[in-house]
Amino acid sequence: MKALDAIDRRILTMLQDNGKATNKEIASVLGMSITPIYERIKKMEDAGYIKKYTTVVDKDMLGYHLMAFCNVRLKEHTKEYLERFEEQVAELPEVSECYHVAGNFDYLLKVTVVDMEVYHFFITTKLATLDNIGHVQSSFVMKEVKWEINVPIE
Repeated sequence: MKALDAIDRRILTMLQDNGKATNKEIASVLGMSITPIYERIKKMEDAGYIKKYTTVVDKDMLGYHLMAFCNVRLKEHTKEYLERFEEQVAELPEVSECYHVAGNFDYLLKVTVVDMEVYHFFITTKLATLDNIGHVQSSFVMKEVKWEINVPIE
């Protein structure tokens, strides 16, 4: 696919703001017909610009009131150990994000649970039992100041 043009970027911006926007709605805003909008979106999906469509739910309404960021340091840093840790942590439903980072720690995990008791259970029976864990340091979210899933599209 060629580089994104201004129309593609506007379409992506609109879809980030409302993933349920129809091709008809997008076409109307952009002053275009439905078919070219459909074709542009399909090309962006096929090229990987659009990874998936999802629904953002309110974690607090569902009872998930504790969010923590876990810095994890591994004991060994061979390719096999890193891959194994990534496979294992990907299976933990409490972990919504995992990043391999540079610095004092190897990984940063975003963990969302109901409360501290559940977090303690997660740390002691799940995370601490993974292969090659050397050290875990947790930071707890006191207040969510900004949360944004959208990528700025210029």
